[in-house]
Amino acid sequence: MPYIDHERETGARDPAPASPIEWRFGRLVDTGFPRGLAARLARDTRYDLHELVDLVERGCVPALAARILAPLDDGAHAA
Repeated sequence: MPYIDHERETGARDPAPASPIEWRFGRLVDTGFPRGLAARLARDTRYDLHELVDLVERGCVPALAARILAPLDDGAHAA
């Protein structure tokens, strides 16, 4: 069976892997977070992404989920 270079034949390429921040942002937006809030939360790794998603999937409003899980410190560790 002859070798076929599928990338050359179809032009298909695997997309570049997303950065962790891009991945977190996409997951939050897919869950229903407004883009601005999702961008802020994606950059701040003190927020537990899985807990944010879980709260919203259980019916919590995204802004309230962010308030519930907000870090207690002043934000000095935000990215």
